[in-house]
Amino acid sequence: MSISDLSMSISTSSSDEDQRRRTFKQRMNPFEFYNDEEFKNRYRLTKDVVTLLVNLIEPKIKRFTLRNKSISALEQVLLTINYFASGAFQITVADHIRIHKSTACRIIKKVSAAIAELRPQFISMPNTQQDCNRIKSEFYNISSFPNVIGCVDCTHIKIQSPGGPRAELYRNRKGYFSLNVQVICDANLKILDVICRWPGSVHDTTIINDSHIRADFESGVYGSDYLLGDSGYPCRAYLLTPFLRPSTPSEEAYNQAHIKTRNTVERCFGVLKRRFPCLSMGLRVKLPTSMNIIVACCVLHNLALNHNDHIEEATTSSLDLEYQEDSGPSSIMNENTSVRSSLLLTHFNC
Repeated sequence: MSISDLSMSISTSSSDEDQRRRTFKQRMNPFEFYNDEEFKNRYRLTKDVVTLLVNLIEPKIKRFTLRNKSISALEQVLLTINYFASGAFQITVADHIRIHKSTACRIIKKVSAAIAELRPQFISMPNTQQDCNRIKSEFYNISSFPNVIGCVDCTHIKIQSPGGPRAELYRNRKGYFSLNVQVICDANLKILDVICRWPGSVHDTTIINDSHIRADFESGVYGSDYLLGDSGYPCRAYLLTPFLRPSTPSEEAYNQAHIKTRNTVERCFGVLKRRFPCLSMGLRVKLPTSMNIIVACCVLHNLALNHNDHIEEATTSSLDLEYQEDSGPSSIMNENTSVRSSLLLTHFNC
């Protein structure tokens, strides 16, 4: 072997060794680097709420390894929340704490599922008479609408095409792929129930018809209490909708009270998407992970409200909201208007 060949061999071996050598980049600690205001602006939650969240899910996400520079539970949670709060590409949030994109993808998938598993602890319909009375009182204070236990509506969360023969089921009437997510909230914008499994082409009425909520109300679990929904739902004894064409002062008064009260669910969607812009910008992950992310955001929303971690709402007056006729089949369905007619006589008689 000539000297030149030997030199080339040594150079190539050295180059390969450099490529194989692992390098560890110094990660920044946002808890120490940012003050409280800067931290919330970037993660949309306070440090106290994030600390509580880490304590709740750490056993499920902690890495049991003796290797140096492993990613801690706190760093995993911060990366995932940063993804929720920015709606950015995963490679962007990966660069934020200096890890590889594939690692960030696995972390977001795992942490989202762990947070979503907290759903029974933070999202539930009232299960005691005291809770029911409190919710009804808070709704009544808005516009004197009696016996309201929740407001229901659906919102579309944009997703990428799931692929496969059923992909077109997820294309909604506006032409993009989405999940149609049903939410019930109380007067304080707290989420009482969320259903996140239906394709964007499915109508709102189909979702509630197939839900446990309908079964509970029809079996008398909530007595004479009811939900408020928009004109896309059929009027039922437990689901009151507005009059599409009010013709009397009583119907006008009913509709105005209905608008002000039901506006809470619209505000809930606004606050949820304002806190976690990934829900308004769209999710570029696989379908099961998208579902977990949506539920996880709802859990974090309630967790934040429980600890007075509020976020500024968009300034929209409830009186500016008007009902529009829905293009779906349920806009002309009135299955049971007896409760609505009774309210006109007892509470909205002008």
